[in-house]
Amino acid sequence: MKQPHIPLPEFVRYVLVGGFNTVFGYGVFALLNWLFTGLSSYSYMYAALLANLITVTVAFLGYKWIVFRTRGNYLVEWIRCVGVYSGSIFIGLAGLPILVSLLRRYLNKPVQAPYIAAALLMVITVIFSFFGHKTISFRSRPVAENGGSEPRVPPELPR
Repeated sequence: MKQPHIPLPEFVRYVLVGGFNTVFGYGVFALLNWLFTGLSSYSYMYAALLANLITVTVAFLGYKWIVFRTRGNYLVEWIRCVGVYSGSIFIGLAGLPILVSLLRRYLNKPVQAPYIAAALLMVITVIFSFFGHKTISFRSRPVAENGGSEPRVPPELPR
């Protein structure tokens, strides 16, 4: 099976934009978590949901304009991007309560547990997201030799 080619400039742009998205996303989560503190013992989950809604759109624009530089339909690519991010969001939302409860048991300051758990989960989702965006959200259409957007399939030869 052929491995997908990842051009170095594209990967560097992904790391830079992804770094911004990571800092921005974590900042939005931390701010919302702080604002929602006291709503319930699961206020970090409200913060995570709202932060994801905000940061997915910001990330989409960065990846579209700077990293993958596609010119496709915004709505179609945004829907595919949300699809890729839904996998990351699921990983984060499923893992967050588990990690938070574990960390609360072992930290001297249990109030830090949601922040540390979110940072740990971010490492996993960054790797997952790159390959999802590369192959799904911003995939390029194959260009055929005949100039069309789809590869031309030769007709079957008679026997």
